[in-house]
Amino acid sequence: MSILNVEHLSHGFGDRAIFQDVSFRLLKGEHIGLIGANGEGKSTFMNIITGKLPPEEGKVEWSKHVRTGYLDQHTVLEKGMTIRDVLQSAFNFLYEMEAQVNAICDKMGEASEEELADMMEEMGTLQDMLMAHDFYMIDSKVDEVARAFELDRLGLDSDVTELSGGQRTRVLLAKLLLEKPDILLLDEPTNYLDVQHIEWLKRYLQEYENAFILISHDIPFLNSVINIIYHMENQKLSRYVGDYYHFQEVYEVQKSQLEAAYNRQQQEIAQLKDFVARNKARVATRNMAMSRQKKLDKMDVITLAEERPKPEFRFKNGRTAGKILFHTENLVIGYDSPLSAPISINMERGSRIVMVGANGIGKTTLLKSLLGLIRPYDGTVEQGDYLEIGYFEQEVSGDNTTTCMEEIWQEFPSWNQYEVRSALAKCGLTTKHIESQVRVLSGGEQAKVRLCKLMNRETNVLLLDEPTNHLDVDAKDSLLTALKEYKGSILMVCHEPEFYEALGAQVWDCSSWSLRR
Repeated sequence: MSILNVEHLSHGFGDRAIFQDVSFRLLKGEHIGLIGANGEGKSTFMNIITGKLPPEEGKVEWSKHVRTGYLDQHTVLEKGMTIRDVLQSAFNFLYEMEAQVNAICDKMGEASEEELADMMEEMGTLQDMLMAHDFYMIDSKVDEVARAFELDRLGLDSDVTELSGGQRTRVLLAKLLLEKPDILLLDEPTNYLDVQHIEWLKRYLQEYENAFILISHDIPFLNSVINIIYHMENQKLSRYVGDYYHFQEVYEVQKSQLEAAYNRQQQEIAQLKDFVARNKARVATRNMAMSRQKKLDKMDVITLAEERPKPEFRFKNGRTAGKILFHTENLVIGYDSPLSAPISINMERGSRIVMVGANGIGKTTLLKSLLGLIRPYDGTVEQGDYLEIGYFEQEVSGDNTTTCMEEIWQEFPSWNQYEVRSALAKCGLTTKHIESQVRVLSGGEQAKVRLCKLMNRETNVLLLDEPTNHLDVDAKDSLLTALKEYKGSILMVCHEPEFYEALGAQVWDCSSWSLRR
């Protein structure tokens, strides 16, 4: 049975088309992986099917009485909201019912006998629904789910805007489970999550009985939970049964077949055009030439999709740094209170180190402390000699109204337009992306702009805070190659073992010094 039907969907932004006559269906029990390169429109598609964005053309139709739960990678949590507020918002529809019950009670004193009977019946129905959804046990349900996601250790009265990226994702996941939706829609849920919670989410989705749609560039995770692939490319959406690796095999065969058919047809077109050109003027062969021309005119011409530019990351190497890059003596990191026990570490030239550990234990804070962006809570940090540091932040402001070109020009004011465009193109961005405002780009495209700024500066040490988040498969592969070729030192936060293991990085388990468990 079809739960969702999308028919003849077309949508775009300005002169940039995202979808063209796309159709899609979601069947009961399907676990769908929605894949495609950065900027192909996966998040836009989710926004359209959830009603957040009206399509320019086409129809989106859900089955009756289906409740969806959407985990959006761009969800903004408001300052002043606590973890408890966000979790309780999962029950907003029940609070609205309670308000309706109270409103009916207020009107009962002035109602006629007939109106009173109707009011009692409506109030009874609402009360039954509140009881069925355990409305009077909301607080205990919130506490139970908070314990499951270890949010109680953060304090349920904590302001959500002060949480790390992974902690915010856990809050949103917990809210989603409390909503108990019929259908899950997940947009890159593993971004910022630590290994422990990625494993938890994997088990949950493997056992999930209802249908879900998952956007993810984490292929091992994707493969472990889905049974259908929908591939988004060149304004089209194609369905494949099986996992990602099976999709790759079928996709390559189809691509080869299309290219072979295209080459055969181009050869036939060339022969027909040549015949027409040589014979249309001669009386004896004019009819034959006209026949060939008609065949040309009626021919359904095969077109090959334009190849998306693949990113080619390459970091510029600066001069040689001193032997010691960073030295800490009894460093305690933190803001209003300490996050760590005293840390005494040396990072030497040539090191390749990845920091791992649960969300919120202070990995980003340590990076910022080493950079001097945050003052130590206690102890000292010393930077070595001749450092040329490149820093990739985990998150940046989402309201950046500058264009990609302006963003690069601010960093490299002496460059001409050709140099700016070439640098962005090497990072896999097309002309339309380059001229767009940064805020309208996908998360992966924004990451490519930031990588463009980083890799065109000469550096001898890179500090990277979850650089693989949002990046598509091709971009991750290119980033891994670039880091392998980089002559400088690397200190990185990453939750993707297959990425940092391929880099051959030394692992620092930050839970050994963190005060947060």
